[in-house]
Amino acid sequence: MASVTIQAVRKNFGETAVLHGVDIDIADGSFTVLVGPSGCGKSTLLRMIAGLEEITSGEIRIGSKRVNDVLPKERDIAMVFQNYALYPHMTVRQNLAFSLMLAKKDKATIEQKVGRAAEILALSALMDRYPRQLSGGQRQRVAMGRAIVRDPQVFLYDEPLSNLDAKLRVAMRSELKELHQRLKTTSVYVTHDQIEAMTMGDRIVVMKDGRIEQVGSPLDLYDHPTNVFVAGFIGSPAMNFLPATLKRSGGDAHLVLDDGSRIAAPLGSGGTDGQPVVLGTRPEHLQLAREGGIASKVVVLEPTGADTLIACRHGSTDMAAVFRERHDFAPGSTIHLMPDLARAHLFDAGSGVRLAA
Repeated sequence: MASVTIQAVRKNFGETAVLHGVDIDIADGSFTVLVGPSGCGKSTLLRMIAGLEEITSGEIRIGSKRVNDVLPKERDIAMVFQNYALYPHMTVRQNLAFSLMLAKKDKATIEQKVGRAAEILALSALMDRYPRQLSGGQRQRVAMGRAIVRDPQVFLYDEPLSNLDAKLRVAMRSELKELHQRLKTTSVYVTHDQIEAMTMGDRIVVMKDGRIEQVGSPLDLYDHPTNVFVAGFIGSPAMNFLPATLKRSGGDAHLVLDDGSRIAAPLGSGGTDGQPVVLGTRPEHLQLAREGGIASKVVVLEPTGADTLIACRHGSTDMAAVFRERHDFAPGSTIHLMPDLARAHLFDAGSGVRLAA
């Protein structure tokens, strides 16, 4: 196992800059997720760690070794791709053993490592099948097994679950997390799915336009987003954002919404009197009130059994609220929503940065 250190890494494709000086420290044995929208540079960064893309400038270290100019096969990493990359003419056993055979390992070592990987991933009964005879989840397990037998210092995952259906993705998330807990191998995982990021990662690196927006634990990013982008990207359903003006008078701080209504400012928020701001409140942190609060017109009700999701609208701003209780509001009716001020956020309207006292 080894840590991965990324220092001031930049990547240009011709005149186009894709990564703008990225710095990340990935701890030995951790499971770090790179997450962000398509085109943010996360897969490019992963391929640079693997040695599949050249670095324009900066430095990447695996353990204490600088690997900028080291060939991929000499970096002691194993990569799992979204398209499985299995050899169709080889059985599961042969796919698992192939890299060890190339490395000229002896037969006993190959049998021992392949057997261990098959046992860990519940593949023992499938060893004589070909990839075409396997389900998507089984193929992905074989791809992971092929990485495990190499016993690498670092696992690199490039959106490995994106080709699976929704139910299988949920099951494979648990399998991958359990696998990491057993092997304790440093893992770097790329996804655009923030639910995957939240449920799997020890640390999450949120990226946008080739830059890092925030790094932290899943709950750190959920509870303390550094800006509007992170706040809106992490969490499902997404955070609600309401434009407002901050008013301060003595020790009192309140917000004036677009329709002229007033609500208290979130606890511990900064900002100056008259400043244009954005109130951020998560759908699950809204409560029903008899009057006052945020007057919202009900658009759609979506009962899920465990929760009731209400899509509503305050003026021209779309909102969502999630309640554990069951409600049956008529579309077009008005409800009053009160944010939990201890868990709401205030952002500067111009920069999007969170305003903390």
